[in-house]
Amino acid sequence: MTKVAAVVAVLLALSSCANTANGLAKDGRDASHALDASTHRILKAGAN
Repeated sequence: MTKVAAVVAVLLALSSCANTANGLAKDGRDASHALDASTHRILKAGAN
């Protein structure tokens, strides 16, 4: 029974890590899009 509890605990920890990694990847994509949009606005303002 102790081994089952240990396996469940490890699986929960690993799923938490996967959720964190997915969240970091999404944050990175969002930051990249925001930076790209800001760059376009700055270049557009400089062209006027």
